[in-house]
Amino acid sequence: MTFQESIKVCFNKYVDFSGRASRSEYWWFALFVFGVSFVLGMFSQWLNIIFLLGTLLPQLAAATRRLHDTGRSGWWQLIGLIPLIGFIVLIVFLAQESGEATESTA
Repeated sequence: MTFQESIKVCFNKYVDFSGRASRSEYWWFALFVFGVSFVLGMFSQWLNIIFLLGTLLPQLAAATRRLHDTGRSGWWQLIGLIPLIGFIVLIVFLAQESGEATESTA
């Protein structure tokens, strides 16, 4: 999935917390949000806050779909609230390959 496609898909699925998101879809969208936030933050803190609030739901929805793709519930995003360790664990979960957590060893 290309950069433009992932942004388009994430905004089209603005609050769609069901389904799956590929690694490229999630990480391209995360790069877009980070980049725009960085640029806006250099010019105006208020524009940056408005942008981040406007993209909060698409970010949560994309992360939920990404976690579904790894075989986890979207509620695993709450682990990011644990200082430092939770954020690292969440990044590892979001970076895993599709369906990696659902493969059985039996």
